[in-house]
Amino acid sequence: MSVNDPISDMLTRVRNAGMARQTETTMPSTKVLVAIAKVLKDEGYVEDYRVVEKRPQNQLVISLRYGPDKRHTIKEIKRVSKPGLRVYAGKDEIPRVRSGLGIAIVSTPEGVLTGYEARRRGIGGEVLCTVF
Repeated sequence: MSVNDPISDMLTRVRNAGMARQTETTMPSTKVLVAIAKVLKDEGYVEDYRVVEKRPQNQLVISLRYGPDKRHTIKEIKRVSKPGLRVYAGKDEIPRVRSGLGIAIVSTPEGVLTGYEARRRGIGGEVLCTVF
């Protein structure tokens, strides 16, 4: 099945799996999706991720994380830059999500980073999504 926006598809799969209290979710793998999954793992929003070798395309498996009250750690996950309307931000314009409680995921020339890390390095880029 062909997907026009794989990032939106990934975010929707993670959101739906969290609402359904599933332990993991699977999607077709790309380099950008693996980079986003790495940021989510580093920030503590997901438990782990792995790439499973398959034909015709590798699969990205994301293990979800839940709190002690069995609530999903991701309360809100939104796509910012879409194929029809790209959103770019300079180093000073990268959004702060919920006054610093959440993160913005930014695609920069140095790779996919959190908004905080991109501001610290002094680089801007395309704001992919926000997570809270």
